Formats: sequence, C-alpha cells, structure tokens
Amino acid sequence: MRYLHTMLRVRNLDIALKFYSDALGLKEVRRTESEKGRFTLVFLCADEDESLLKQVKGRGAPLVELTYNWDEETYGEDRYFGHLAYEVDDIYATCDRLMKLGITINRPPRDGQMAFIRSPD
Repeated sequence: MRYLHTMLRVRNLDIALKFYSDALGLKEVRRTESEKGRFTLVFLCADEDESLLKQVKGRGAPLVELTYNWDEETYGEDRYFGHLAYEVDDIYATCDRLMKLGITINRPPRDGQMAFIRSPD
C-alpha cells in the first residue's frame, strides 16, 4: 500500500492557495476542473517531494488535495477534512479482506478505481 494524498475541502480556493503555496511553500502540480460536478481539485506537493512525481505513473509523491465546490456549502467545522488516499495492488481483494475484519465499506469500488471505508472514529 502506498500513501497518495490527503483531501481538504476549502471555502475559498484563492485564500487556500495563498496559505498552502505562499506561506507553506507547497507547489501546485495538478488541477482538475469539473463543470458537471461543479468543483475544482488542486493537488499540491512539497518542493523536496517534487522529484517523486515522476515515479510510478506520476503519483509517487504525497500530495495535499484542495477540493473547492463551486456552489456554496456549509460543512461545519468537522467536515473540512475529506479523506486519506492510499493505492493498493488489488482494490477488490483489499475490500474483501477489510470486510472480513468487520470494517464497513461506505462505498464499494467502482471500475476498480476507489472505495471508501469507515474509520473507527
């Protein structure tokens, strides 16, 4: 298993980028905008990890994913953290193993791409 990214929801993308890029020094390495989903995803990387981006299909560096939903939403203070992302060799086998351990699969894998599981908290 390899750690991929941490997703954080942001209210204002410009302010968030000033904080993460200007203040903390993270560099924008990828941006996705979805008209249909009405969101923007911005992936940031630390300078020292940037060389890892070229490894393993460009996903070798740990990233911060900023998620900006275009329509105004009120998350509450406990909903800005989104998820931790990991890559596994076989998502179906991993989910099967986790279910056998009694872990809830909130969203099963679709097309072998991703699944969401419930943490103890």
